[in-house]
Amino acid sequence: MIQFLLASQSPRRRELFGLLGYPFTSMAADADEAAVTTPDPAVNVVDTAVLKATIIAAHLPRPDHRQIILAADTTVALDDAMLNKPADATDARRMLMAMRSRSHEVLTGYILWDVLSGEKRTGVSTAVVTMRPYSDQEINHYIASGDSMDKAGAYAIQHPEFQPVARLDGCYLNVMGLPVCDLILALKQFGVPIQADLTAVHEAHQNYPCPTFNQLARF
Repeated sequence: MIQFLLASQSPRRRELFGLLGYPFTSMAADADEAAVTTPDPAVNVVDTAVLKATIIAAHLPRPDHRQIILAADTTVALDDAMLNKPADATDARRMLMAMRSRSHEVLTGYILWDVLSGEKRTGVSTAVVTMRPYSDQEINHYIASGDSMDKAGAYAIQHPEFQPVARLDGCYLNVMGLPVCDLILALKQFGVPIQADLTAVHEAHQNYPCPTFNQLARF
């Protein structure tokens, strides 16, 4: 038996983790993410994910069966600066204006931690996102909806009205907050059988091609 523990109570991450096909428990990781000051975004997101997993592991009793913690963290990188969740509406507006008609990176770092054996596996998924030339009025309307306030970079690629993205090179689910395709491959290397419904995973990409998903077709 394998028990999966998701170090997040984010509705988006719970929904995305569900695509993997395993029963899981969601646990809040009360981590001070500001304490992770690594300047390299690709390292920062992994360090933050490790911090979250470490907090969860510290509160678990010694298991008598296999337990796997999954923790993840997402950031947006523009001009070598990390754009995390906005502090307020003014901060959200600044981010959206800076990214307008430009490309940026979305990076999600993750860790898989086998609590019983102590084995750990980390990774980072990167996508390049190009924003469309949305107007100031569209920015204001989107911020007023409240949707931007809990998102890295102050936007959601899946928002049905704002639809800020003109082009995506990489995994759509990574931009949403959890690189499901990368995790399927990582879990297979971790000795965990694939249980995901690959048709459902493919449909979740909303017709954006995912380079990693193409590798899954071989399994």
